[in-house]
Amino acid sequence: MEWIDRTGMDEHRHLNRDSLFLMAELRIEGEDGEHRIKVRNLSAGGMMGEGPVRVTRGNIVDINIRNIGWVEGTIAWVQDDRFGVAFVEEIDPLLARAPLSRDTHHEDYTRVHRMLGSQQGMGGTLRKI
Repeated sequence: MEWIDRTGMDEHRHLNRDSLFLMAELRIEGEDGEHRIKVRNLSAGGMMGEGPVRVTRGNIVDINIRNIGWVEGTIAWVQDDRFGVAFVEEIDPLLARAPLSRDTHHEDYTRVHRMLGSQQGMGGTLRKI
């Protein structure tokens, strides 16, 4: 692991870091495919990820974080199967903790059902099975 002198920054970083556990997808610039990773902590400026993915310091990455979407960043450090990502632009880390919207799922389901129902001559109503 490479150490960067952050004299005086450690206290500030610990106060703003939010420990959590959620899954995310990671893309590495110049490589095909996505990797499933665990997000161990998240702040406005970066995150710690964990997973069986080979990244090196300086890699440009995109991470798809729940309720936030794709976020661009740079690998800041790597140790074993954990790594730090510094985001290009700050995010609101509290959004990742917010529950997934049930309304969106409901709207998608009812929209598809209405479409299928009208195609099958059912008038878009539910029927018992």
